[in-house]
Amino acid sequence: MTIENLARFQFAMTTIFHYFFVPFSIGTALAVAIMETFYVVTKKEVYKTMTKFWGNIMLLSFAVGVVTGIIQEFQFGMNWSDYSRFVGDIFGAPLAVEALLAFFMESTFIGLWMFTWDNEKISPKLHNVFMWLVFIGSLLSAAWILMANAFMQHPVGYEIINGRAQMTDFPALMTNPQFIYEFTHVIFGAFTLGGAIVAGLSAFKLLKVKTSDLKESNLFKKSLRLGLVLTLAGSLASVASGDLQMQALIEDQPMKFAAMEGDYEDSGDPAAWSVIAWADEAQKKQVFGIKIPYMLSILSYHSLSGSVKGMNTANEELVAQYGDDNNYYPMVNLMFYGFRLMAGFGALMILVAGLGLFFTRKKNPILYSKPWMLKLTFLMTFAPFIANTFGWIITEQGRYPWTVYGLFTIADSVSPNVSVTSLLISNIVYFILFSSLAIVLIGLIKRELDKGPVFEDLVGTQVAPSQMASGRGTI
Repeated sequence: MTIENLARFQFAMTTIFHYFFVPFSIGTALAVAIMETFYVVTKKEVYKTMTKFWGNIMLLSFAVGVVTGIIQEFQFGMNWSDYSRFVGDIFGAPLAVEALLAFFMESTFIGLWMFTWDNEKISPKLHNVFMWLVFIGSLLSAAWILMANAFMQHPVGYEIINGRAQMTDFPALMTNPQFIYEFTHVIFGAFTLGGAIVAGLSAFKLLKVKTSDLKESNLFKKSLRLGLVLTLAGSLASVASGDLQMQALIEDQPMKFAAMEGDYEDSGDPAAWSVIAWADEAQKKQVFGIKIPYMLSILSYHSLSGSVKGMNTANEELVAQYGDDNNYYPMVNLMFYGFRLMAGFGALMILVAGLGLFFTRKKNPILYSKPWMLKLTFLMTFAPFIANTFGWIITEQGRYPWTVYGLFTIADSVSPNVSVTSLLISNIVYFILFSSLAIVLIGLIKRELDKGPVFEDLVGTQVAPSQMASGRGTI
């Protein structure tokens, strides 16, 4: 165990765990905002009840996301102080705007939304505006963070002064092509995850709800349909934005692109695509592969012709440009299978969401009466978490050995005053903390699901279905 490896593991652990909740919050905020809009437009109480129920789950994800975000920032200062010094003048502006404007906006309006449900001075339309502003705030918050990450992938608008990157062109950061690709791909992925959460947990509840409970059954059927629509739309949009991002990588980061395809040698023209492959990373060669002719050219250039650089060629170019002091090869097998898992779960979500919408249509809604179909929809809840995780692993691992591509290496970024012991202890503490947070969050979500939505009875008393069934809350 080295300081660098332990610091990298801690960065991966804190980033992945935090990123469980960023798209969770964004996606469920969109779903809740849409539900409340339906209530404002139709005046149907079922949509108000849906909004409150799913709003509680959104608030849980928001709270845990704040905690994990603080931990992530703390480990930056603890383990990556030299990196922070190098990029501080670049990152200062977008991160300050994120904290002082976007996060403040998001937090303010989420508080107003929570505590003004029964305020007679707040109209339903204005209350709905609060939730849309929460959603917009979450988008802005993600945008400023991704703007900083895009600089790490494709540095623009800077100059090196006294060994540090200093901003010279702020608009260049905002129009960085990598930022546009990252932002759209991440946000559409968040919509997908929010839809999968609503659809999957609705399917879970429909497996348990009594057929005689028409109110609760109707609510979760409507929630399931909305969740499937968001999942399908988000997944399709993610594929489109991801395709544009992959085409940009061919020119900007050819090593990352070649590693995702597991190709050490140039592909030739036309380029074949590896369905399955295994790389000998020590000898820098592919030892096994099953290829489909023409497919890589089609995926890369949307054409039957076109070649792609292999990792060996990309490495020669990097050595010529930056010197031979670094190993420019990432973890190839992780990149190769990580990309296929990400894309595979994305395709699975499109399939399940499409079939789910077809089988819940008004003419013949057979999904609700088929337990195995409901269970499949529930299992889809986990698919976007897996896809998002491998997406970030590819994004961060693919630019190895850089923290800022072409400018600053991982080895140069680690804090000079940390020790193996301190990093080992902090990794253990963070792991225990994250595991505890996960257990608590899952428990609280399970508790919300068991409690179920709260309906208003004939005299306006708030009554949950579980209380109605047991006789409590009745007149």
